[in-house]
This record gives sequence, C-alpha cells and structure tokens, in this order.
Amino acid sequence: MTSPQALSLAEGRLSGLAWGEAGAPLWLALHGWLDNAASFSRLAPMLTRRLGVRIVAIDFAGHGHSRHTPGDYAIWDYADDVLDASDSLGSTRPTLLAHSMGAGVACLLASALPERVARLALIDGLGAVTTPATEAPRQLRRGLLGHRRSPSLPARYADEETAVVARVRGGATPVDAETIRPVVARNLGAFGDGALGWRTDPYLMRPSPVRLTPEQVVACLAEIECPALLVEGQTGILGEGEPARRARAALAGLERRVLPGGHHLHLEPEAMPAVAETIGGWAEGNTQPSGKRGDASA
Repeated sequence: MTSPQALSLAEGRLSGLAWGEAGAPLWLALHGWLDNAASFSRLAPMLTRRLGVRIVAIDFAGHGHSRHTPGDYAIWDYADDVLDASDSLGSTRPTLLAHSMGAGVACLLASALPERVARLALIDGLGAVTTPATEAPRQLRRGLLGHRRSPSLPARYADEETAVVARVRGGATPVDAETIRPVVARNLGAFGDGALGWRTDPYLMRPSPVRLTPEQVVACLAEIECPALLVEGQTGILGEGEPARRARAALAGLERRVLPGGHHLHLEPEAMPAVAETIGGWAEGNTQPSGKRGDASA
C-alpha cells in the first residue's frame, strides 16, 4: 500500500492524507460518519496511478486527527470543511470523491455552490439523512434531551486488535475486521497509561436537533449540474427503497453502478479493485467537467 503524505489544512483546524503529485489535478475525498481519511487508503493509490491526479482525503471536524468543534455537528457545517480544505490547497473546483455522509456533504455543496465542484464520484451515499416535517418536534426533542446528557466515559482498549473487534461489533453498518482496520488505526490515540481510545469527538453521537426534510434534499439534488457517478454496494445502505429511488431520479444525468460489496466496498479488499476500475473509467470519460454555472478549471 502506498504511504500517504500527512497534511495540515485550514490553519491547522483540519488534517488529511494525500496521494499523488502536488501539481496534479485535485480530488478531495470525503469520508463517512465516524470514519476518517484512512477510509480511502486502499482506493486512492489505485486512482492516482491510473488517472494522474492528486487525492487529498480530509478528516472532517471532530473526526480522525482534525480538531473538535464546540457545539453541534450539522451536515451542512462540513461543507465549510470542504471549502476550507480546497482553499488551503489552492483549488477553486476539485472533483469530490465521497462516501456515505461525505457523499451527502458533497451533494449539498454541489447544489448550493456549483462553481466549487467539478464532478461527484459518490460511494454508497446520496443526499442526506432526513426527517419528515411532521416529525420535526420529536426530532427537536431528541436533540435537546441528548445535548443535556453528559457524554459516556471514553472507551479504553488494550491494543489495536481489541479496538478493531469493538468497531466491528458496534458499527452502524456491517463491516469485517480487515475492511475497517485502516480507519480504526487512524482513529486511535493513547491515554497516559498506555491504553488506547477513540480520537473522534464523543459529541458526534448526539442526535441532531434539526434535519433537512426529504423534500429539501430532493430539491438540492435537482440543482446539481456537474457530472455525477454513484457506486453502490449490492448490500449497501441505498438499495431499491422509495427514498433511494426518489433521490436518484432527482439528480439528472446520474450514472449508477451497483457492484458486489457492502457499505464500505471501497475498503473491502475483494470489492475495492472493481470500485477503482469503475470510478477510473468514468473519470476518463468525463475529462472536461461542465455545468451551467461556474468554471471548469479543476
């Protein structure tokens, strides 16, 4: 596996990992909830070799090696992480390679500021987690009560292998140890007594007091103008349910590929090569990003 370059971005607020030459066209890689930049440690080297691009995977605020943020972690706040990272790297319009929650952030940013996004390569994620308008009072209740509870004591692990087992058992989606190991390794820090614990901000676990409605997310997807690819896992989180079908239909021109694998198929050793081949072929066929607004300089 190619060793990445560690980066400090946005005046030290964000951390990241980079693969490829510094002067190559920039792709920003955006990870999922509770993951980190190492989510792309297997996929990024293959894409940089094939496409001659530079891939910079950032740790969102509160994740990995990035700083924690006082207050809430709303999904639209992560759009500022993307913009700050882009500015730090001198790019006005990168391609976004994004998984799960990161795909949601990428979609919101591409809809609101199309001049800042050249293309979207989405991995098992589209739009954002929503709450129907009629459920807004109950969502607000969960958020308010959750914010008043003190976070649990941090988990402690004797070694990395024990932490990997805990991540496999407690993950929001099914994943095996070999798949998630790079993410766990980047997310571990040492206590003073030598025990290991998570770097992620425990406040990431608090329920959101407010979420976008399904109608708002569909409206955002309908505004996206750049080329977009969605790579889904056959056992991923989207599938053929009505919300996923409605989201895919809203994004005009979306190219969809369903591949063997689960939600973290870009990390699965057996599934990842097909993901790299699919994204690489799509990128080679979309070498001149275009849109109704903004430039195509990236």
